[in-house]
Amino acid sequence: MSEANTLERLAALVHSRRNDTSGKSYTTQLLTAGPERCAKKFGEEAVEAVIAAIGQDEAALKAEAADVLYHLLVLLESRNVSLQDVLKVLEGRMGTSGLEEKASRTQQS
Repeated sequence: MSEANTLERLAALVHSRRNDTSGKSYTTQLLTAGPERCAKKFGEEAVEAVIAAIGQDEAALKAEAADVLYHLLVLLESRNVSLQDVLKVLEGRMGTSGLEEKASRTQQS
């Protein structure tokens, strides 16, 4: 099973939680709280990943990176942005120097 498939399956699961009425889903609670809450949780997890990256514990970094990916998917879902939409943006950047791509964004602003 590919990692991309895992991410796509997780995105589909997050999407399915939007209509979960069981009251037992953390994802549903986040989505119900709205994009602001989802963004705050994503930010918290990103900071935890940075702290783990500075440390020496590889397992902690892996766990925090997984949390970041999950919370990013929840944040995207809260704004009705699909993983596929994000992947299309990344695909469009393939073959372009990161420095060139970043410079083009600055010129477009």
